[in-house]
Amino acid sequence: MTALDRPYWIEARVERREGWDSDVYPFNLPVVRDLETLAFHPRVTFIVGENGSGKSTLIEALAVAWGFNAEGGSQNFQLSTRASHSPLHQHLRKVRGALRPHDGFFLRAESFFNVASYVEDVGVSGYGGTPLHEQSHGEAFFALFDNRFRGDGLYILDEPEAALSPQRQLSFLARLHELVLARSQFIIATHSPILLGYPDAWIYQASERGLERVDYEDTEHFQVTRNFLNRRQTFLDILLSPDDEG
Repeated sequence: MTALDRPYWIEARVERREGWDSDVYPFNLPVVRDLETLAFHPRVTFIVGENGSGKSTLIEALAVAWGFNAEGGSQNFQLSTRASHSPLHQHLRKVRGALRPHDGFFLRAESFFNVASYVEDVGVSGYGGTPLHEQSHGEAFFALFDNRFRGDGLYILDEPEAALSPQRQLSFLARLHELVLARSQFIIATHSPILLGYPDAWIYQASERGLERVDYEDTEHFQVTRNFLNRRQTFLDILLSPDDEG
């Protein structure tokens, strides 16, 4: 089996119809305010940005628009701990490819505990031999990637690196590639310069200017990490120096 040449999800189109108010959240976020369409790579699309830039709000809306549960899981999951997702998904129109995925999952780092509890309570299978709550946070994340993601699927992930060590992030890259070669498409919001290094992916950076395609080396995540590693002492001297008292 080979990687996809055309995506399951080609693009999301923003529709500014009844209910859209440019002065209130989430419609006033720069990442949303001027967005018309968001096109997806047939294999991997990343969304990056500072805390508060709106990338998680956008990835959540994309997941709900596709039909996933807002807290995470597959399209069959029926859990709602707190309905806190924004109405943005109601203004996104899906443009699908000719092929339809046979699998799918929305991983949301902040509500993974709720998903793991749902899997345990309902008795959902396919997550490995050890219950998710009986593993460390990172092991449970990886058990999900390794066992539940079956290929031929659309996977939307919000900060999948949250529980993973740098070494595990490298392992995740290898697993990601296996799934890409098994005809999977990924849309991922991340802070990780390691994950962002996946070759040939599209990277959208959220900023005050909105959402724009950038190269890997032009992301703030890569530049800040590289500069810190190359000039660690200089950064520490600046960050940890006492404030002037004069």
